[in-house]
Amino acid sequence: MKDQLQRLLETAIDRLRRQGLLPEQVRVPVRVDRARDSAHGDFASNIALMLAKAAGMPPKKLAERIVAAMPKDPSVRRVEIAGPGFINFFLDPAAQFAIVRRVLEERERFGHSDIGRGRRIHIEFVSANPTGPLHVGHGRGAAYGASVANLLAAAGFQVHREYYVNDAGRQMDILTVSIWLRYLERCGELVPFPASGYRGDYVRDIAARLYRQMGDAYRRPAESVLEGLPPDAPEGDKERYIDALIDRARKLLGEQAYEAIFRTGLEAILADIREDLEAFGVCYDRWFSERDLVQSGRVEQALALLDRGGWLYRKEGAIWFAAGRLGDEKDRVVVRENGQITYFASDIAYHLDKLERGFDHLIDVWGADHHGYVPRLKAAIQALGADPERLEVRLVQFAVLYRGREKVPMSTRAGEFVTLRQLREEVGRDAARFFYVMRKPEQHMDFDLELAVSQSNDNPVYYVQYAHARVCSVFRQLAEKGWQRDVAQGMDALTRLTEPHEQALLATLARYPETVERAALQREPHQLTHYLRELAGEFHTYYNAHTFLVEDAPLRNARLNLIDAVRQTIANGLGLLDVSAPESM
Repeated sequence: MKDQLQRLLETAIDRLRRQGLLPEQVRVPVRVDRARDSAHGDFASNIALMLAKAAGMPPKKLAERIVAAMPKDPSVRRVEIAGPGFINFFLDPAAQFAIVRRVLEERERFGHSDIGRGRRIHIEFVSANPTGPLHVGHGRGAAYGASVANLLAAAGFQVHREYYVNDAGRQMDILTVSIWLRYLERCGELVPFPASGYRGDYVRDIAARLYRQMGDAYRRPAESVLEGLPPDAPEGDKERYIDALIDRARKLLGEQAYEAIFRTGLEAILADIREDLEAFGVCYDRWFSERDLVQSGRVEQALALLDRGGWLYRKEGAIWFAAGRLGDEKDRVVVRENGQITYFASDIAYHLDKLERGFDHLIDVWGADHHGYVPRLKAAIQALGADPERLEVRLVQFAVLYRGREKVPMSTRAGEFVTLRQLREEVGRDAARFFYVMRKPEQHMDFDLELAVSQSNDNPVYYVQYAHARVCSVFRQLAEKGWQRDVAQGMDALTRLTEPHEQALLATLARYPETVERAALQREPHQLTHYLRELAGEFHTYYNAHTFLVEDAPLRNARLNLIDAVRQTIANGLGLLDVSAPESM
């Protein structure tokens, strides 16, 4: 109905333009919103206030002209102009029943729209360093990013999902050395494990696999590994020690052997991450390698572009980007004194690559601890000659897992964490996906394991899925009685759905398309979870208060059509969250 009213207003405005009452060049999106107070109608628009200045007339007078130019529509009982120029719509009571027909005609497409038609959006999310398995903190970013991508696709945008593999930095060297030292343990060489190494059992597993494949090929004496190294923590500097250990590994192994160990670790962990995400319902169009970006020369090309624009300078042996001139709090190093490029330099090249691929809008989903990184990247995009508003960064707080009242530590380096796989196995994919997106991404979240596995009305995903299963059970009971549903008869009898519970369901069903649209445009899948809980609650109340399989066939079929529309809408909404809609529970 909202779309229908928008079209009526757009037609009226076009008529006024042809009459010369509105300038042709003035274009303002027509918005129609649900009225907050039913006394003011069912829907309202402020379009007259938005166009009044361009039209050169008071908003109220323009509103009168717009209303007079609107085509007649049987669904609209009357139109009123209120306040300074709001246009309020009062619908014909019979119009509310049209939503049932629409749901049952559109089925899986109900809620989809074309508001994003012709626009390409790139969304990058998760992109965790391939230095260990995904933990429950990463799961929230995965669920959020995937749900936003689904919502945008439902709104008609062309969505490209991408994972940026950080496989070119120092952390990967630390992982490589960690695997090699565990491998040396297998060979019988006793080398103290560094304080900055990755300690998880997964490192031992990769080292064991490497030993089975290569035997003693990469074995080097412990004395040669340790000779002349600076002290590790706590006596010394752990970061200086690990860097020295990386250099020693490269020299003792040679680049070919070092690269082989590097590849073994990267491929094993990346395969584990990919498997985890796919089992979690998260799939990508592309896995983009930072290493490939660096080796292709794209980073140097991006820096050269910045240099030609006068945005780079040398200081203290390093190369700096003048981010402070473009809104960042200070300038940033892009090439260190030793000639190594920084993570930031790679990110600049990566985002230039995204822009050059022709995407209209870029969405990056990052952990909340990266908030300070946003201004410098926007500054770089501006320096590259693009509109920084084309980049949108959504920050996601890590979820905190509790076992009872005890908080579970989350440290990838120390190996003390609960993996996303363990969480999925314990509470199930459906509960994890739903729980992760129930709140705004920037809000703190405590993940309640006990609630997630409970089969009670307090468990929101169970409550919504149970509504879907209950509708399915009604149709099974219909078959058991030997009755058949007459959809056409039910459509003709929809006006008999006058009970308050039925009226509430009709009104809530009508809100689904606008909920999907709003959730997509505002990047807020929690709006959809709230809607589904509300719709499920209204259905459960209806189910407990009324009998659907009554002897009165027209009324029975009308009610069956209504609850089938509820079932379809719940299935569609859960589908956008990658949550299943079970037929029995």
